[in-house]
Amino acid sequence: MTQLNTEVEVRDRRLKSILSFSGKASELQEFSRQLKAPDKARTFTQCGDCAQMCAATICYHVRGAAVVVHAPMGCFATTPSTQEAINNSAKSRKVKPFNTQLICSNISEKETIYGGLKKLREAIDEAQNRFHPTAIFIQSSCAAGIVGDDIESVADEKQEELGIPIVPVYCEGFKSKIWSSGFDAGYHGILKRIVKKPEKKQEDLVNIFNFLGTDTFTPILKKIGLRPNYLVPLADVDTISRMTEAACSTHICETLGTYITDVLEKEYGVPKVHAPAPYGIKWTDAWYRELAKITGKSDIVENVIKSEHERIQPELEKLREELKGIKVYIYAGDSYAHNMGSIMADLGVEIVGITTLHHDMRTDGETIDHSTLQEMINVAGDIDKFTVCNKQPYEIIKVLKDTNPDVIIARHMNMTILAGKLGIPSLLEGEINISAGYDGILIMGRRIRDIVKAKGLLSTLKEYNQFPYTQKWLEDERLYI
Repeated sequence: MTQLNTEVEVRDRRLKSILSFSGKASELQEFSRQLKAPDKARTFTQCGDCAQMCAATICYHVRGAAVVVHAPMGCFATTPSTQEAINNSAKSRKVKPFNTQLICSNISEKETIYGGLKKLREAIDEAQNRFHPTAIFIQSSCAAGIVGDDIESVADEKQEELGIPIVPVYCEGFKSKIWSSGFDAGYHGILKRIVKKPEKKQEDLVNIFNFLGTDTFTPILKKIGLRPNYLVPLADVDTISRMTEAACSTHICETLGTYITDVLEKEYGVPKVHAPAPYGIKWTDAWYRELAKITGKSDIVENVIKSEHERIQPELEKLREELKGIKVYIYAGDSYAHNMGSIMADLGVEIVGITTLHHDMRTDGETIDHSTLQEMINVAGDIDKFTVCNKQPYEIIKVLKDTNPDVIIARHMNMTILAGKLGIPSLLEGEINISAGYDGILIMGRRIRDIVKAKGLLSTLKEYNQFPYTQKWLEDERLYI
């Protein structure tokens, strides 16, 4: 096995990621093919996010582990509570819930001058004494990174002393303008410090890299005699360490999962499913076939696909009729927005526009022709109004006024609030597992059909809402300032 570097290269350099674009989806794909997509610098930014938050979605949800956030208390205080989400997801998957185990080293101005390793050691000891964890993650922060604290040496020292994995996660926000780099940082630490070489192979086990969510992949995989290994949320350290025993790996979107699945394939010989995630009919078909090819299930997969098509067809036709004329706008993370586009094509609704939070011109371990952007164009056609925007309301409000959708599908809650103020019903796609597979298409169709009924109420609320933007700005054809 090749020795992994101390840190994973950030997406800005590794995947040539960008944060701004306005044009057609086909234009963005062509720019990406040439690795020359324009990335217009903003002179004004209302909001954004931090790689530390994305790393948290990996580290905070490991059963039995503790997390030491090596940061000032301000960085720690912005961390959203995930306990309710853990409890709900655990209940859905019929596994025991657990409490998050977090400690902040609480570095101050003094430590940003003289270094904060003393406080880091104290925080690790406190985590050990308080929680007795099976592993401890150390999340670095901007302050710790700027002062140059050597968290790697402390991790080595404490790992030898405590006898458990101590995992450095280099997720300083200033290192990358793409906060999704935090996913890669969390996975990189796991690959370096927790994952082991396989002692045996479990030929029916499939690694599913996803977030918290309902157990919908068990019935999906069971149809061809396989079972899911949900990673990383809700898994314990021992399960994570043995992910190399799986027959193959897949994920719910490229943004989240292609870095770790690519490393597992190249370094440990665990094949990745080289197909889009199972969202929409054609994508689920391709995903099933690739999965079956890897696991020796090709003799049964075609019958499963045929049977599933026949099963969903009556309701799907009914939903298409009910949704005829509906215009949808999609606002989500890079690849997950493409997933939703694939489903919309099957439901027969018009996609009036898509906004992704960033765009990766490359994808770990995939050719440009097999990116989810290209795959979405293949099934849904070109999208004339395609933008890339990292949560800037002043841009999105102009896009929505221009496209005038009937429904917005949003992956992030702040967007649903903005949509409501505009009088547009919004569907929060927070529970992403339920949209996977053939049943996911029907579930999404029902949700869109039902949410449209809120149009009347929101139209009334729209009359009483005011935005801080001037009429001159709203009428300006420029998207960026």
